[in-house]
Amino acid sequence: MTSPSAASIASRCLCLAGPTASGKTAAALAIAATLAPRRPVEIVSVDSALVYRGMDIGTAKPTAAERAQAPHHLIDIIEPTGAYSAARFVADTHRLVDEITARGALPLLVGGTMLYFKALFEGLDEMPASDPAVRAALDADAAERGWPALHAELATVDPVTAQRLPPTDAQRIQRALEVHRVSGRPLSSFHREREAVDTPPLISLEPTDRAWLHRRIGERFALMLHDGLVDEVAGLRARGDLTLAMPSMRCVGYRQTWEALDRGDLSDLQELGTAATRQLAKRQVTWLRSMPQRQVIDCDGPDATGRAVALAVRLAETLA
Repeated sequence: MTSPSAASIASRCLCLAGPTASGKTAAALAIAATLAPRRPVEIVSVDSALVYRGMDIGTAKPTAAERAQAPHHLIDIIEPTGAYSAARFVADTHRLVDEITARGALPLLVGGTMLYFKALFEGLDEMPASDPAVRAALDADAAERGWPALHAELATVDPVTAQRLPPTDAQRIQRALEVHRVSGRPLSSFHREREAVDTPPLISLEPTDRAWLHRRIGERFALMLHDGLVDEVAGLRARGDLTLAMPSMRCVGYRQTWEALDRGDLSDLQELGTAATRQLAKRQVTWLRSMPQRQVIDCDGPDATGRAVALAVRLAETLA
């Protein structure tokens, strides 16, 4: 299924992206508060983890008080047993942009799931649907051999995709192998050239000093542990209907905590969770740098939130 053109929303919404711990929530709420006297703002989450109910601490989900400052969408919309796709995100976002603008408000798309932004801006490729039996077989294979071994297998059938994926990226390795087993074609063969289309204004919060972001990530993961991440994951495990094979439990922080509970050893959880989050942030920044339309705010610079707000005000004046 291909998505509607980004051109249909290009002049009607504003986007704010950045790696994890770059200050997106604070900037989004400040933008909403500043623009509100002229035009109400409604925030649309662009985050593949915030969609899950019952996963609050490890996702750094906006608090009830923060959500009360502006309407939020695409948060707490499915159970962690479910799956949420880029295709569904694109469809939901087009619907929400229509509904929000019809109310006279400005949609502000905020998040760090760059695949969702890319799908929204560029459309989606036609690819085979998910096959539960193939996925189960891949999970069993990974349990026996490990994901690095499956990454090596992917390199033989789809070297283009394997080259851009780390050997530990279980979710994407699984999807690429699934596509190959179902269709007999490499995932990379489904990617197509697209005509350039107008895209919404995109503000990108990016650090100039990687060490600054690493410190923020470490501090935030420590705060998550203090706030009860281990208890949150223990509660999810106790439900009995979740496994590490599910997309929800593969989220950064949740996977590491689940595995630590399996081992019965939490001593290195801070280190493992922080390292996994740093890897996520590195991938997010790489995705962002592939988006030439973005306007960068150095999130580690002085008054980054204020500068993001000032830019958002200028960009909002250009929107319908």
